[in-house]
Amino acid sequence: MSFRARFGFASILFFAAAAPTLQAWDVDGHRMVNRFALEALPRDFPDFVRSAPNAERIQQLATVPDRWRNVDPYLRQSGGSWSDHFIDIEELPRAGLDPRSVPSLRYNFVLLFAAGRVAYAEKFPAIDPARNLDHVREWPGFAPWAIAEHFHRLRSAFGYLKAYEDLGGTPDEIANAKADVVYAMGVIGHYVGDCAQPLHTTLNYNGWASENPNGYTTWNGLHSWMDSGFINKAGLTFANIAARAAPVSPLDLSPRKDGRDPFFVATMDYILTQWDQVEPLYRLEKTGLLGNGDRPITAEARTFFEGQLVRGGTMLAQVWLSAWKSAPIDTFLRTRLGERAAGGAKPSREKNTK
Repeated sequence: MSFRARFGFASILFFAAAAPTLQAWDVDGHRMVNRFALEALPRDFPDFVRSAPNAERIQQLATVPDRWRNVDPYLRQSGGSWSDHFIDIEELPRAGLDPRSVPSLRYNFVLLFAAGRVAYAEKFPAIDPARNLDHVREWPGFAPWAIAEHFHRLRSAFGYLKAYEDLGGTPDEIANAKADVVYAMGVIGHYVGDCAQPLHTTLNYNGWASENPNGYTTWNGLHSWMDSGFINKAGLTFANIAARAAPVSPLDLSPRKDGRDPFFVATMDYILTQWDQVEPLYRLEKTGLLGNGDRPITAEARTFFEGQLVRGGTMLAQVWLSAWKSAPIDTFLRTRLGERAAGGAKPSREKNTK
């Protein structure tokens, strides 16, 4: 899973230099989540995603968002580059917000959280300007909003693929629409996979940083161990979890009385479930069962790591399936395709809304 860029430019250079020689969880874990999700899709899901080239592309795309975040401060400010990879759940109550009732629209949440930081400023530690040149440390992370936004992009991609398939799209049009679906499926897998790593849901993301009455480790190599250390030392591969893949059902996207996006609510529920695994993870480390350092790999650690990969892959398959099942009817494209069939102009995906 991705290693949050809070560790500074030196860390980025280190991992970039080491990449050619290391088999990293950062790559292998994300690929396993996306591959597991492909195996967990029901048989009636569009079969083109299972072709060898598309299946490989979906797995490769799972690592793309980690490349975006290391470019420059401008890209680190944009969606997908840094803070979309995680959410520090503990930050929300500090701002007077309940994680189970936050708005499903990103900027509505931003306004509420910013107001909460001001109203409860004493609950937030000071930010060192020298370590905040990209101005992202004021925020708790936006993972659930990122996942929801990518979900609706995937729904859109399925919507116009269905239009082309139903109403006489050319082979090139259909092939391009399928390529868009594959891209959207692969990229959203990164964020769903990130949140299956419990340290992406907590401010205690790299050693216990908040009040620590239980004496949990403050070791700042914990996140790296979770992301890349265990899988290498344990030799964990997709074969270890493949047998647990079973066809999934779509998420419940029934309209809600509170008006919030039901997919966002399902995503937040998923993330909170992973947050519940933070203390069990720290307890494993405290009792010497996590396998880090010179400790042996234990059955308890294998169960924990494999379980998180399965949870991520299962949720991702549900996300993909729900996007396909709930894809909107692309009325604009369907109208243009109808006009073309009747002898009109070639359809365009460009729509002037000004």
